Amino acid sequence: MANNTPFLAEILPALTGRLAEHAEQVDHSGEFPRAAFTHLRQHGLLHFALPASAGGSGGDLRECQAIIQAVARGEPSAALILIMQYLNTRRLSEESDWPISVREAVANSVVTQGALINALRVEPELGTPARGGLPATRARRTAEGWRISGEKIYSTGSHGLSWFLVWASSDDADPLVGGYLVPADAPGIRIVDEWDHLGMRGTCSHRVVLDEVLIPLNHAVNVAPWSTPKAGLNEEESVWMAVLLGSLYDAIAQSARDWFITFLQQRIPANLGAPLASLPRFQELVGRVETLLFTNHTLLNSAVLGQVTSRHTAQIKQVVTENAIRAVELMVESIGNHALTRHHPLQRHWRNVLCGRIHTPQSDAIFTSVGKAALTAVRSTS
Repeated sequence: MANNTPFLAEILPALTGRLAEHAEQVDHSGEFPRAAFTHLRQHGLLHFALPASAGGSGGDLRECQAIIQAVARGEPSAALILIMQYLNTRRLSEESDWPISVREAVANSVVTQGALINALRVEPELGTPARGGLPATRARRTAEGWRISGEKIYSTGSHGLSWFLVWASSDDADPLVGGYLVPADAPGIRIVDEWDHLGMRGTCSHRVVLDEVLIPLNHAVNVAPWSTPKAGLNEEESVWMAVLLGSLYDAIAQSARDWFITFLQQRIPANLGAPLASLPRFQELVGRVETLLFTNHTLLNSAVLGQVTSRHTAQIKQVVTENAIRAVELMVESIGNHALTRHHPLQRHWRNVLCGRIHTPQSDAIFTSVGKAALTAVRSTS
């Protein structure tokens, strides 16, 4: 595998700055961050996690984490879309069980056109599939191919995607459940612009409606009978997801910290005659923030280095996310109105970092799983 570290060290700092120039506008408009993805494509970062055997850069977790943190410190919505790109494209190796022609077509579109792909899984009635249940989205088998009908919400990237990996169930007696690959420009697809959230507004996580969308039969790329379902994420995939998602929200907190420190250094109240940074209470507060971020760095680094088993990766995602949220909350609480003023970036960082709690697995599921394991382990040894 090629060493991409020197290349990344050269381009990432400037990339963060360029993306940050558009962050306020992306947040204000809620539109897809096209300028960010133009930069990412120009630097070859859209196919960075795609295996070398498929024509990509074959980037490892450390390198992809560095990219995600650099992008997130500039414009976090683009970073979340890029995470989904990395998690999906890195599965397109020669070992993939996708049909070869389909896998090669997707990989080629990523390399040559900068195509984006994401899985569309959440449904209006069922919610997240992580909680169980059969998807209402149906794949109807016909002589022409599959006809896909259904609705997906929270479809991150929507308007910017070239490929939808739609979680659906077939009309067989024992339904084939899993991912059906749908070109985003296929007839019968409609995007309803309903994503209007407090934070991460540029992810364009809109509703996607599919009405009898025709795809070839070999586009049932990752399905299995409902009676014998495929296993979920493997150990490596679990680590990648936890590290990249945790790194995204940690990076938002880092950007907030940078703004906050500059504010403390430059803000000189008339009754003080010195910068706020000179006050012990603010020095202590910055120390608290730095300690939370140091903890995040240590946990993420240990996961990247393979020092954490997969059964603990969800805990890392939970702790890192909550530390990031708490760090930004401390800053917001300490300076009052300045933190909530629209033209100050801190309020944007605060709104964005809160979204870290919504990603699967959520805290209640993590704690329940960890608690059950601990209780079982103690019972078995008593």
